[in-house]
Amino acid sequence: MWEAITEFFTTQVSSVMALVMLAALALVIGAVVLYRRTGEAKQPILMVILALIAVGNVLILTIPTADGTAPIDQASIDETETTETR
Repeated sequence: MWEAITEFFTTQVSSVMALVMLAALALVIGAVVLYRRTGEAKQPILMVILALIAVGNVLILTIPTADGTAPIDQASIDETETTETR
């Protein structure tokens, strides 16, 4: 039962990270369109900064550490260990 729950949440986290990457892409495209349409730079720059922060957050969770495991994989391993001890 716990394996199914862990798999469900792992799938949900993957879906959320994919949506964050799509949102970052939409922010960059929107920033380019807004800059071309209005010529104003403040809001498009803020949109690009927000996109960079979103991509950075996804990278923090997915880039492997020195031991070869990604933090997101380690989180699911920790959850499995916790549920096995119950």
